[in-house]
Amino acid sequence: MRASSTHLVPAVLSGFVAVLVGYASSAAIIWQAAAAAGANAQQIAGWMTALGIGMGVSTLVLSWWYKAPVLTAWSTPGAALLATSLHGVTLAETIGVFIFANALILLCGITGLFARLMKLIPHSLAAAMLAGVLLQFGLHAFAHLEGHFLLCGSMIAAWLMAKALAPRYAIVVTLLAGGIVAWAGGDVVTDKFTLSLVMPEFIAPSFTFTSLVSVGIPFFLVTMASQNAPGFATMKASGYPLAVSPLIIFTGGLALLFSPFGVFSICIAAITAAICQSPDAHPDAAKRWLAAIAAGGFYLLAGIFGGSITTIMTALPLSWIQTLAGLALLGTISGSLYQALNHEAERDAAIVTFLMTASGVTLLGIGSAFWGLVLGGVCYALLSRTRRT
Repeated sequence: MRASSTHLVPAVLSGFVAVLVGYASSAAIIWQAAAAAGANAQQIAGWMTALGIGMGVSTLVLSWWYKAPVLTAWSTPGAALLATSLHGVTLAETIGVFIFANALILLCGITGLFARLMKLIPHSLAAAMLAGVLLQFGLHAFAHLEGHFLLCGSMIAAWLMAKALAPRYAIVVTLLAGGIVAWAGGDVVTDKFTLSLVMPEFIAPSFTFTSLVSVGIPFFLVTMASQNAPGFATMKASGYPLAVSPLIIFTGGLALLFSPFGVFSICIAAITAAICQSPDAHPDAAKRWLAAIAAGGFYLLAGIFGGSITTIMTALPLSWIQTLAGLALLGTISGSLYQALNHEAERDAAIVTFLMTASGVTLLGIGSAFWGLVLGGVCYALLSRTRRT
């Protein structure tokens, strides 16, 4: 077999694993976010279709154009924020939030404000806000042990073993182990499972001040700071220092175009991208874009059968979904807490941001993520000034 053909197999496998890990680790979170917004099963299936097509098209176009492994993804931290913040927000207002946030992202790309805007918010506070948003998801990883010990216990055990032996595939192993136990226990409902094609549904947006401020702005900040920024850092560390603004313009513009169909974000991937940017994907760094091309193709397949993915989510028990989502986010939570509390001079402001965000309180109709940033920012400014005097 020719060497090029031999190297093509791991490239395609890397693309498949990247998409599988992406969906396994956060499709459940997106399901919860869409359900919190009041979307029905048919509409959620349409969201998954539109997201898969959007990520597939963007990954294929960018990777082919730059001849570099540029993977895109939805914002998993953003989806987690939406799942906790959209209760009481109508579906039309949710679409308005998507349009507003993606328009801000596009504006950052056009004006070149991305790097400067991120500097306005201390990284420790952004990380603390993210940790506060994700806290309840981490708790869900263990909260169901009392009522579903066998299912959740086996998932935690599988995650721990895989984390020790093959950390890249920990979530995949957890998904499979939980699925097998749930199936054996009769908890999987398969009578309504069908391989279906679902067209995305256009939803007319509605814009309200409270939803844009309490959900839209925190969602925008989390997406930029916790998804796009790590994505660019991952590319640079892997030897692909591409220009930031053109990628932000393309992904933000595509997400804005698809927003009325349930596409809440299309961002530069980090964790899944690292799979296609590693030597395991291809020994030649100049050829690893082939792995990303494969991932783009699998994204399109996942999008075309988005209805089936949604059916799988409904067929599995809620305890399985929430345990999987919680375990998938443990790394993000621990990393965010480390970044938030790593600098002693900023620790007080960061912990205030974290606790305020995690409290879930709503003041003046505005959610806790926004107030966590505000209160933490006030603490940061006052304590910084005090220490300088």
